[in-house]
Amino acid sequence: MKMRRTWAVARKESLHLMRDPRSLIMGLAIPMLMLFLFGYALNLDIEKVKLAVWDRSDTAASRDFVTHFSSSRYFQLVERASSYGEIERAIDSRRAIIALVVPVDFNRTLAGHGRADVQAILDGSDANTATIVLAYAETVARAFSAEIMVQRLNRAGRSPTPAPVDLRPRVWFNTDLVSRYYIFPGLIAVIMMVIAALLTSLTVAREWETGTMEQLIATPLSGGEIIAGKLLPYFMIGIIDLILCVLVGYFVFGVPFRGNLALLFALSLFFLVGALALGILISILVKSQLLASQFALVTTMLPAFLLSGFMFPIDNMPQVIQIVTNVVTARHFVHILRGIYLKDAGIRELAPQVLVLAFFGVAVLTLAVKKFKKKID
Repeated sequence: MKMRRTWAVARKESLHLMRDPRSLIMGLAIPMLMLFLFGYALNLDIEKVKLAVWDRSDTAASRDFVTHFSSSRYFQLVERASSYGEIERAIDSRRAIIALVVPVDFNRTLAGHGRADVQAILDGSDANTATIVLAYAETVARAFSAEIMVQRLNRAGRSPTPAPVDLRPRVWFNTDLVSRYYIFPGLIAVIMMVIAALLTSLTVAREWETGTMEQLIATPLSGGEIIAGKLLPYFMIGIIDLILCVLVGYFVFGVPFRGNLALLFALSLFFLVGALALGILISILVKSQLLASQFALVTTMLPAFLLSGFMFPIDNMPQVIQIVTNVVTARHFVHILRGIYLKDAGIRELAPQVLVLAFFGVAVLTLAVKKFKKKID
């Protein structure tokens, strides 16, 4: 491979990119649009859950119980119901996610040192949200119960006994458990995977459709020189996209960066090479811009969204699907990005993922060179 020839192909592809605003928009504007759109839209933090209450007791004790919910950061009292029919309508219309039914004898039961049964009705159509909201409700109810127990012991002239086990949680890396800090690095991987493969999937197919491939074939360029020259401009666009993503994440979304920036860019090169090579391999095999772009979207976007661990935990997937996710390079890049972003992970911790990305990039690039034939069928 001669660098002068490769550079000539890269210069020709760069000129084409400069003259085609659609390609530049696809390469630079769409990633930023996706980043802002998903960055603001994807938020798994559940706060201010809409709460409906049917206080059948309507006493000072029941109102104090309800206040514990409405004054917490988790719940927002939106409706006071007076029947099960009103609760049903509130949940059906999504005006409320959870409803509490305080029994008539709530105050009398507490005064008699008994245990009051408060009913919590949740909208189970969104199972994940319902599970989290239920945990919130149980936490608030436990805090209220603890206060009642302390009051009872004080009235009896006894001191509260310490709990046999005192669990003191300490969360590392994301102390406030902000979901955006976890989602954003994965979002970078998904966007770069889709855009990189989509851009290069059009390069060779476009040459075939516009009839300029014959001119390239007539030159003394080798297949490797043509492919390398075509990849270089898109490689630079990928680097620019990565820089913009990191800057937007830090300055716009406030995502902390605790790792080594140089390591992040160095390891991203392995991922970029694999994603770009996959796109150009599709372009070589399909030879049609429309089919190549559709095929690139299907083979990159769906696996990157569903099987990379970006949104859905891989550990919760069936064993067979977990095995399949190992061939999805976005999964390994998501692991690398989260490790560097949140844990300040080094090359020793990320070595297995780096090796997979390097192997994938070399294998796909080699296959693309072998499949590219300098002849007209």
